[in-house]
Amino acid sequence: MRDGITARAAAGEVLLADGAIGSLLLGRGLAPGAAPESLNLSAPHVLEEIAGLYLEAGAEIVQANTFGASPLKLAHYGLEGKAQAINEGGVAAVRRAVGERAWVAASCGPSGRILKPFGDTDEERMFSSFREQMRAVIGAGADVVCVETMSDVNEARLAVQAARSVSATIPVMATMTFEATPRGFFTIMGVSIARACRELAAAGADMLGSNCGNGSAQMVVIAREFRKATSLPLVIQANAGVPELRQGRVQYPESPEFMAAMAVEMRAAGATVIGGCCGTTPEHTRAMRRALGKES
Repeated sequence: MRDGITARAAAGEVLLADGAIGSLLLGRGLAPGAAPESLNLSAPHVLEEIAGLYLEAGAEIVQANTFGASPLKLAHYGLEGKAQAINEGGVAAVRRAVGERAWVAASCGPSGRILKPFGDTDEERMFSSFREQMRAVIGAGADVVCVETMSDVNEARLAVQAARSVSATIPVMATMTFEATPRGFFTIMGVSIARACRELAAAGADMLGSNCGNGSAQMVVIAREFRKATSLPLVIQANAGVPELRQGRVQYPESPEFMAAMAVEMRAAGATVIGGCCGTTPEHTRAMRRALGKES
């Protein structure tokens, strides 16, 4: 199972990714305001449980709890000195759960810092932080790196380049988060889909796309725009709708059945890796598996 993800996606095979982790962690003891990645050290059994739930639901790509595990991001919690152990622990927990039955994806999200001249962080420092994370997750045996939820294409580029500096062969997915504007889709940093495709492909990404920020119907439209801009395999991971505040709690409105129907539309739009982001659960994954005809 661990071999051939890039070739299979490039050949047009639809691969099913998992869904949200953070919301499941909150229901399993993560304290509000704490670093989700800290559980990689204190409660790895929780990560194994969640990975097992997504595997049972049919996910072929299961992400490690390493989204905010770059040293720059961990510094917000005073955990930068534990970056290697946190990243290695996140990958190891998923591997124990899925074995060779699914690909383990090392998630890499934004650093929480802004590059100069708009912020205070230079490219060398950010690259170094991402490279430390990539060394750890790749060394721990991740099958694929997923640079995700990015709004600044320069930060995303540095993360992709960091992965490539560690391994010339590991598959790299790169996804950004877009908003609809009167001029088309752009990230909050003003990056268009066409620019994202051009620069991230040049940096060495094997698969491109979008995650987070949009419900699945909007992601179908985004997928069509991506397919116009790139021939690389396309990754689409939608939220379960736009979050709503109900009785003091954030809830996501899209049902597993609705997202499953939209997954079929995403496939028709050209997506080859389809999964979920915020608000999704193993039930969403299971429904998408059935709708996409991936029942074993």
